[in-house]
Amino acid sequence: MLYLIVRWRFLSQSVGLGCLMSLLLQLTAAAVELRVAVLDRVRQVTISSSTPAQLRDEAGRVLTVAPQQSITAVLTGLGIQAGGVRGRQIFLEPQDNGLVRVGDRWYRGRLQLVSTSEGIIAINLVDLEEYLPSVVGKEMYPSWPLEALKAQAVASRSFALFRRDRERRRPGSLFDVGATVTHQVYLGVSSETASTLAAVAATRGQVLTYNGRIIEAVFHASSGGHTENSEFIWQKVVPYLRAAPDFDQVSPNFQWTVRFTAVQLQQRLPGIGTIINFRPLQLTPQGRIMSVQVIGTTGSRTISGSELRRILGLRSTLLTITPEYGNVASQTGQSVPVAFTMTGRGHGHGLGMSQWGAYGMALQGYTYDQILTHYYQGATLSTLSTTH
Repeated sequence: MLYLIVRWRFLSQSVGLGCLMSLLLQLTAAAVELRVAVLDRVRQVTISSSTPAQLRDEAGRVLTVAPQQSITAVLTGLGIQAGGVRGRQIFLEPQDNGLVRVGDRWYRGRLQLVSTSEGIIAINLVDLEEYLPSVVGKEMYPSWPLEALKAQAVASRSFALFRRDRERRRPGSLFDVGATVTHQVYLGVSSETASTLAAVAATRGQVLTYNGRIIEAVFHASSGGHTENSEFIWQKVVPYLRAAPDFDQVSPNFQWTVRFTAVQLQQRLPGIGTIINFRPLQLTPQGRIMSVQVIGTTGSRTISGSELRRILGLRSTLLTITPEYGNVASQTGQSVPVAFTMTGRGHGHGLGMSQWGAYGMALQGYTYDQILTHYYQGATLSTLSTTH
């Protein structure tokens, strides 16, 4: 269980920055292992280690694996068979801080293969602080200012620990986070850089808390000028996810336009004929579509803004929809649009930290703690230790 032992703001005011940094070095966070699903539901996978390693199964059988020795793990009716060991779970544990390879990617830590009815799940068992440099390197451009990267490191650490604690309370949970945009992008050592390693090291063990608990520090690329309150996106109030002005004007997706022909829309929104109109039914205070009625020549359907975004592959739900008319009319005599232009702002759900906004704030001289408290209102920057 994680207990928070330092309150950043209180201490920085009480003992001074120099004493605080000395204290933080003494209170360096203990190792926290994270279970990251790097490959999900496959029939077979090739694995190896960069150093001598042990391959073992649940029954205690152990084989020594030579460096770079490729092993193919295959799903069978009895579990997984790999290099002479077999079982429902198989572990590959490198020596001397070696790396493990899954497919064509290298990872720090250990590897666990778990058989399920749907296939093999490859789980990287990795120390949290060794996981983060890769995440920061994919979630932000490594060339961005260090203060932005540090903000991302703290947000990603908080997000991972929040999900870890939640998953480990669920019976039968196999992993804490995935490796894709559904959680946080994690590609192993290939996305580590000197700057992301520095950002993680400079914030080691630091997390965001609210009322003493680590927060779900969600983030997105760009809000389009203003973030949202959680209840308008998740339909529940989260006190630290409050709307705030954004600094994301430099984002390439601050404004965007996409056009769909009537034929394209009919293919993606079938069953109601040719689309005549999109009628927003609910908007957030910032203008994001919460629900919309799609009206066609043979019927209509109501969908959520998030479903519309998913179906059409839109960058966000902060958009306006404009019909483009031709010379074709429906059977009722009503003009039928030949296309629709969707003009929007931002990229992502609009909750929590805007990554391009963090970049913009860093360019203006804001520090990472100022960036974080701007986007996660009422949250406290704290340092954790692990106690059992």
